[in-house]
Amino acid sequence: MSGEFKRAGLLLRAIAKTLDFIIIAAVGEVIPKAGFFAGLAYLLIGDGLFDGRSLGKKLIGLRVVSADTNEPCSFRDSILRNSIFGIGYLLYLIPWLGWIFILIVIVFEFIVLLGSKDGMRLGDEIAKTKVVAVTTDTETLTGRLNAS
Repeated sequence: MSGEFKRAGLLLRAIAKTLDFIIIAAVGEVIPKAGFFAGLAYLLIGDGLFDGRSLGKKLIGLRVVSADTNEPCSFRDSILRNSIFGIGYLLYLIPWLGWIFILIVIVFEFIVLLGSKDGMRLGDEIAKTKVVAVTTDTETLTGRLNAS
């Protein structure tokens, strides 16, 4: 794993998560019956892919690492840190109840993230992970743009 780590900013994290949600929605539309479950699987294990990166984080240049060892996020860690979103995703199918639940989860996670001195949301606290920006990795979107 190459690169030097610094704490990821809130805007970059929000953009990466939004990209992941767009991917999940697209899979659900392209493959209607199996897409829901594929989207749920991606939501839960996505941060364990690509050396601690979901597709959204890979595009933006972020990585999820263990808070203790700085090792890339494992599938287990990814499931733990995204389980709250997974529950919201499952409940989202229930009109009003699911929608209100996911809205509450997003607001609560945002408040916890803002109040954390280490930049950790509730899912990060549960899984003992943190999101970092990879500053010297040419795989990132920023690195590719700067290289050209």
